[in-house]
Amino acid sequence: MATVMDWLPWSLLLLSLTYDTRAFYVPGVAPINFHQNDPVEIKAVKLTSSRTQLPYEYYSLPFCQPSKITYKAENLGEVLRGDRIVNTPFQVLMNSEKKCEVLCSQSSKPVTLTVEQSRLVAERITEDYYVHLIADNLPVATRLELYSNREGDDKKKEKDVQFEHGYRLGFTDVNKIYLHNHLSFILYYHREDLEEDQEHTYRVVRFEVIPQSIRLEDIKADEKSSCTLPEGTNSSPQEIDPSKENQLYFTYSVHWEESDIKWASRWDTYLTMSDVQIHWFSIINSVVVVFFLSGILSMIIIRTLRKDIANYNKEDDIEDTMEESGWKLVHGDVFRPPQYPMILSSLLGSGIQLFCMILIVIFVAMLGMLSPSSRGALMTTACFLFMFMGVFGGFSAGRLYRTLKGHRWKKGAFCTATLYPGVVFGICFVLNCFIWGKHSSGAVPFPTMVALLCMWFGISLPLVYLGYYFGFRKQPYDNPVRTNQIPRQIPEQRWYMNRFVGILMAGILPFGAMFIELFFIFSAIWENQFYYLFGFLFLVFIILVVSCSQISIVMVYFQLCAEDYRWWWRNFLVSGGSAFYVLVYAIFYFVNKLDIVEFIPSLLYFGYTALMVLSFWLLTGTIGFYAAYMFVRKIYAAVKID
Repeated sequence: MATVMDWLPWSLLLLSLTYDTRAFYVPGVAPINFHQNDPVEIKAVKLTSSRTQLPYEYYSLPFCQPSKITYKAENLGEVLRGDRIVNTPFQVLMNSEKKCEVLCSQSSKPVTLTVEQSRLVAERITEDYYVHLIADNLPVATRLELYSNREGDDKKKEKDVQFEHGYRLGFTDVNKIYLHNHLSFILYYHREDLEEDQEHTYRVVRFEVIPQSIRLEDIKADEKSSCTLPEGTNSSPQEIDPSKENQLYFTYSVHWEESDIKWASRWDTYLTMSDVQIHWFSIINSVVVVFFLSGILSMIIIRTLRKDIANYNKEDDIEDTMEESGWKLVHGDVFRPPQYPMILSSLLGSGIQLFCMILIVIFVAMLGMLSPSSRGALMTTACFLFMFMGVFGGFSAGRLYRTLKGHRWKKGAFCTATLYPGVVFGICFVLNCFIWGKHSSGAVPFPTMVALLCMWFGISLPLVYLGYYFGFRKQPYDNPVRTNQIPRQIPEQRWYMNRFVGILMAGILPFGAMFIELFFIFSAIWENQFYYLFGFLFLVFIILVVSCSQISIVMVYFQLCAEDYRWWWRNFLVSGGSAFYVLVYAIFYFVNKLDIVEFIPSLLYFGYTALMVLSFWLLTGTIGFYAAYMFVRKIYAAVKID
């Protein structure tokens, strides 16, 4: 936990950071200078598959092991991601070539996989597992050269170079399973400019691999761990028969190339996406949606609402005004406290907590301080910020609870601190039990779970109580009209004023403003891709806030015009309507984009998706609720009430 505690002061410093970030170094990502023949350590991170969504440790498979296995101390985010960074027996020296080297200690003898090991390796290959290695904190990538679809001669066609995160464990062909047992490492270095008397230093700027499958008979090994590979494409691949023992060599080669890429730009290869134009299309699409909503709002507020207020404030035609229907007639009931005010204020408090956490995390990531080079930084920062934002969530929930005539503030504070986090922890614990049963590295260890519980009850809960206490003591929100003692009868509502219809109507536009960005976020989460376009994400988040606020105001205006004053819960539910479309999109993504067929991976997908939908509903519902609340107070303050 020492690494986790190192993030504590850093997370607080993020709040006060503004413009100058050039002198800022995320802990653990300062450049390392290598001299000629210095060892460059190759470490393994994990094995992943988008088909099973279950990461595994590197040595869960019978790979060659060093004499002493050493695991790197991980931060909270790495543990939650399932990373288990460990040393490997690869011997790589800076700017030193290796044509072919046998990995395991008894170099002249091949490795024998037992029937059980062979079955496990074959199972992992058929499940499309990828192996993830790092060198100087840089992840290994497989180069993919794709021909662009352009007219002209085939010879003149340009190749589009893309990089695949990690390398495939193996492949299948005609019901036979083959293992990639030879790795050709290609490392790129940048030579640093120094004075004449100083020795040259090098920095690693790219780490590529070409995995190959070469059968045992085609590899010639000697006693000195050297080997000879077959020339050309004459060799056959190394088959893994899951029904018997298999003999093979694990080999590797190292090739170095000089590069003009500087150390500060070495992650650009991994983070550069070929679909930036799609992101710009997403932003333009979102802006059009917001302008469309703004037009509707302008029409309502400038024309209809002003006309309403002018008519209501006429002193000459009091009798005509009383005969009219509209939102003024419910002025004596519009601020009547709803049912279950404690639960409503608790959910809104958790929504404020989420809103503050997400806003800070996206903004700081946009400034470049939560780079993928600092593994687990994003998740670690998000966890700590959610804990610390409890003071704001508690304050807003306490003040709203008092406004709604609540008086049991201690019970309300406990509800705010435990309702949403309790649901999240409960679902995660159940899913974690299934992951434990699969012996996956994605299972959160018991000590980490205890540490999270200590953070919840030791940091978040006291801060929520503190904020709730001061919020409850503060003057409640000043409502502009008094509430009648006897509730007004609500007229029969038309079909389109149904709550579910309202959710469908209110959710479509905010979802349309962000669904393209949602595709890239889902790809990063479920298909092991990098996501680093936080500038786009920040713009989409701002657009989402504006569109949710606008659609919420429109919906509450129509509801009050229909003389239905029960808007508190309804507005919260309807404002979060886009979460329903996120759920529908998640089901569509599961069916069309992922190749998951087993029960436990499907359970994990829908379990974590349910948490995402719940959090998104709380976030958008809270944004819409407070926008509508300010709107309602504003319009009733503008009319004369006798």
